[in-house]
Amino acid sequence: MNLEAMKPPGDCCAKGMVTMKNETLERIERYKTIAIFRGVPEALTLPMAEALYEGGIRLLEITFDQQDPDRIPKTCALIEALTDRFGDKLGIGAGTVMSGEEVRSAAAAGAAFMLAPNTDPQVIRAALAVGAEPIPGAFTPTETVLAVQAGASLIKVFPAGMLGPAYIKALAAPLSHVRFLAVGGITSENQQAYLDAGAIGTGVASGLVDPELARKGAFKEITNRAMQYRLWE
Repeated sequence: MNLEAMKPPGDCCAKGMVTMKNETLERIERYKTIAIFRGVPEALTLPMAEALYEGGIRLLEITFDQQDPDRIPKTCALIEALTDRFGDKLGIGAGTVMSGEEVRSAAAAGAAFMLAPNTDPQVIRAALAVGAEPIPGAFTPTETVLAVQAGASLIKVFPAGMLGPAYIKALAAPLSHVRFLAVGGITSENQQAYLDAGAIGTGVASGLVDPELARKGAFKEITNRAMQYRLWE
């Protein structure tokens, strides 16, 4: 009997998608810190990424600028360049993802995960369809449950800094089956408190990915900052 012929169409592809999603979650749980690129000049993105990598960062989020009509080609070009440069050494995702088109374009460029500031079931489903990890933004228990029901395995609590680690702990108490990523107001001083409260990882923007430091060529300082967020061995 030909067992291969009995497999439903797309079965192998689906298994590959699940593997990639699981690898993304495993990376976040291990490396803890996602460096969020926002406002970094395009020409300085690769040097910034190299400085962060040297300091121990292993996850990057390249955000879509929703005010820029050319955001899709610009952002995806950066994702592709980073993927070509680092390969599997860095987990690279897209941020501020707010449409299915952005999901598909970012995935084609090499993004393994899709972060959003909000919960949009269509965006979540689009990410799942291309085998990427959807990480929708939520702040309330209702938003969190809606995101999970739409298929999300990891929820971005944003803006986490408004209520602090105690809110993550309170949110996780009745929703113990949900994994949380804390984003917004995270510093090297309070990061561990968010992890202790129940978050599996954090997202850090300007406190780590400082466009002004990049413009000044202060990449050694960027590396030094990255080392403060390295929580893995």
